[in-house]
Amino acid sequence: MSYFRDKLRAIFNVQDTPHRIALAFAFGVFMGISPFLGLHYIGGIFLAWLFRLNRLVAIIGISVNNPWTIVPISSLSVWTGAKLMGIKQVLPEVDWGGITLMTIVEWLKSLVNEPDKFIDLATTLLPLIKAFFVGSFVVCTLSAIASYFIINILANRYKKV
Repeated sequence: MSYFRDKLRAIFNVQDTPHRIALAFAFGVFMGISPFLGLHYIGGIFLAWLFRLNRLVAIIGISVNNPWTIVPISSLSVWTGAKLMGIKQVLPEVDWGGITLMTIVEWLKSLVNEPDKFIDLATTLLPLIKAFFVGSFVVCTLSAIASYFIINILANRYKKV
């Protein structure tokens, strides 16, 4: 718990107004949870630079989505997107008992050798991808708004002390 408290103190010690600290953190959270996998840090730093906000605070906000939280956040995003879009099943039925290392290797080889199988895979996963994108935008927007207000309140309290 002291680790998180130290990180919050680092955010609040930034020489900026509580509003700008909260805004930088919220932009970071937005980009960190956005569906643009692999571009989170680049996008968050760019937004902070664009709006002349503290980049370090934005990076801390981006880091909300990390190796420990990516699965729950992505799962929530897919679930939210599926509910909003009315998708009943985002993944096809899988025979888990029939999966072995050799069947996976053979399947991957067939993807490379037969381009139609790759197109079939993409078509099969399309409901999952759609649900992820829609849900991620909803989750990242709501998370950014909530984090703005939370950090703004905490920063105001800290700056008064």
